Amino acid sequence: MKVLVTGGAGFIGSHLCERLLARGDQVLCLDDLSTGRAENLERCLGREGFELVRGSVLDEPLVRALVERGNGGHGVGGVFHLAACVGVRLVLDQPSRTLETNVVGTRHVLSAAARARARVFFASSSEVYGKNERPPFAEDAPLLQGATSEPRWSYACSKAMGEAMAFAHAREDGLALVVARFFNVVGPRQHGEYGMVLPRFVSAALRGEPLEVYGDGRQTRCFAHVEDVVDAVLALWDEPRALGQVVNVGGACEVSIGALAEDVRRACGSRAPVVHMPYREAYGMEMSDFRRRAPDLSRLRALTGLDAGRGLDAILAELVARARVPAGSRST
Repeated sequence: MKVLVTGGAGFIGSHLCERLLARGDQVLCLDDLSTGRAENLERCLGREGFELVRGSVLDEPLVRALVERGNGGHGVGGVFHLAACVGVRLVLDQPSRTLETNVVGTRHVLSAAARARARVFFASSSEVYGKNERPPFAEDAPLLQGATSEPRWSYACSKAMGEAMAFAHAREDGLALVVARFFNVVGPRQHGEYGMVLPRFVSAALRGEPLEVYGDGRQTRCFAHVEDVVDAVLALWDEPRALGQVVNVGGACEVSIGALAEDVRRACGSRAPVVHMPYREAYGMEMSDFRRRAPDLSRLRALTGLDAGRGLDAILAELVARARVPAGSRST
């Protein structure tokens, strides 16, 4: 199948592009390289059946042309829509850009796909559950957003709106789609500059610098390795019963951020201190946070037979080993 991957030069998107090529699909990758990186696609560039187009999902004529004509004169059969503004720091610094990219860009992708009768995989986020305080979160649980005056919620609102638009197209235009809510995906090619906690901790520990835990450190998260997440994405894509469904995709091992910092120190053999930093100091403003964020993975298991994948110890061992290798000699 010929497919379009938006945000394909990003952390998750680049791994997905590789796997799609490996299974024989033709891949057209759209990315403006604002947060994605061309080097993430080193294993794809130059391969038959792959093309990188530098552009934005905000460019509606470009999106329409790529969906309708593909990279060989014929339309794509499916679209994996991963392009988005992500990362707490980026969202807080640029909430208007977040909303525009994640809402308007998604509208362009969905409209083009509906017109071309292309199937869609929409990458949503656990952030949509908002202030729900009854984890593990099932897909039909209420979405409890915070105040619209807080920029933190712009990302969650934009992803929830994207889901709503996707299902509106499904009802009105017969769009075939799957929606996945990702929970804290980690692994190779993820960087910490936009607030991603695990690469930030590993980098600090190996440099002997303080590991900065925001807030009291008792907030918990569940981490999933990117390769396990891509396994789930492709399994859902291939499963007819997943059409029209929202599915949580993530890990099952819940850990507090304070405990995660200590785990990273041990994995790195580091004596770097762990320090607590108020959100105001970290981000320049007060910020709401989630006390617990854990997925109910029952629907994923029922549809795909997949479980949570690698545990945290294995994830840490890999990330620390890769971080010790000089960048120039590291395989992507």
